Amino acid sequence: MVSDAFKSPNAIPPRTSSAAPGSGSGRHARAASAGLASSSSKSVLRPLAEIDWLSSSKKASAEAGPSHHQLASKRSQSLPAAKHVYPVPMTPPPENPLADGVGDELILRQGARWSSAKDKILLGPYDYLFGHPGKDIRSQLISAFNAWLKVPEDSLKVITKVVGMLHTASLLVDDVEDSSLLRRGVPVAHSIFGTAQTINSANYVYFLALRELSKLKSPQQAIDIYTEELLNLHRGQGMDLFWRDTLTCPTEADYLEMVGNKTGGLFRLAVKLMQAESAVEIDCVPLVNTIGLLFQIADDHLNLLSPSYTFKKGLCEDLTEGKFSFPVIHAIRSDPANLVILNILKQKTKDDDVKRYAVAYMEKMGSFAYARKVMEELETRARVLVEETEKELSQSGQEGRREGAEGVRKIIERLRVQ
Repeated sequence: MVSDAFKSPNAIPPRTSSAAPGSGSGRHARAASAGLASSSSKSVLRPLAEIDWLSSSKKASAEAGPSHHQLASKRSQSLPAAKHVYPVPMTPPPENPLADGVGDELILRQGARWSSAKDKILLGPYDYLFGHPGKDIRSQLISAFNAWLKVPEDSLKVITKVVGMLHTASLLVDDVEDSSLLRRGVPVAHSIFGTAQTINSANYVYFLALRELSKLKSPQQAIDIYTEELLNLHRGQGMDLFWRDTLTCPTEADYLEMVGNKTGGLFRLAVKLMQAESAVEIDCVPLVNTIGLLFQIADDHLNLLSPSYTFKKGLCEDLTEGKFSFPVIHAIRSDPANLVILNILKQKTKDDDVKRYAVAYMEKMGSFAYARKVMEELETRARVLVEETEKELSQSGQEGRREGAEGVRKIIERLRVQ
């Protein structure tokens, strides 16, 4: 029901009769109208100004007491103010920041400084992954080869840092491109920082590492080596992604070429930079190429069978990714008419039972036994190259040949799959 205070003053009066002219009731109606007209100088049918209506309504409301809205307003004023949870500027912005004109630091970038606080923001994903170290085999390999190459200490620190930066940055991108969930037993960086920020952080580190090379005694040669191996890394990764996304099973030779570019590139980068800074004239590239192949095939094997890999990366992550790893390629090409493995890769399954079935099928096809045989051949080849390098250093009277040989042999033994 509408309050009397808000009734319209211009309401049309109700009709009093529908009788025909001349009837008795009609006479009473005319008499009533005449009486109403005589008691008021204003006609009811004449509109009342809106300002008069509203003012009279407010007056009536005030006399009736406070409204519901007024009471609610008073109650809210008596409550304590809620704490503001959003960040606010500590100081207000200047009224006219360009009052003195645009400075040289904005136009010519003279005196421009990039703050460490901003750098920390960009490096967030990188620092997160770097804080969860892996097997660290690359730094161990650098240490072992340095027993042969005798790189100056300052140069060795730069090389170790650059290889570590590039390795960690490449893993950030790999995890995005592979849609991985875990890396080294923790959530991948892009699950925490987002894909865009993670990719930008990785690319940023690529260039930070490049800048570090200027500290070496042969910076231009180092930059050429860095550029070449970074190209190789992307070539290998590109082919790996192409095979996965188009469900194209590569040949064994194509796969090993990809591994030589992608995995071997970081090993090769370290040794080539060391050789460029060393006075010792030996070529360790064939040996490090062999170690790179051995490392990746062992990684493929363990990804599908190792409980420790299951904890760190998830059960048979390569199958969920849809990756054509070394045992997978063997299983598919051993019986091209059987499309079981191809279809499982196509599904990018997360079903553990399906993945266990795929592993059992590969075991039945002899794929893991074949991978172990290839690894044994690569290990034998690597040991021969170690002996040849040791002999070459012995003939030239170089010190540290045995120490270096033992260090490399330990790395080879670590890659052995039981």
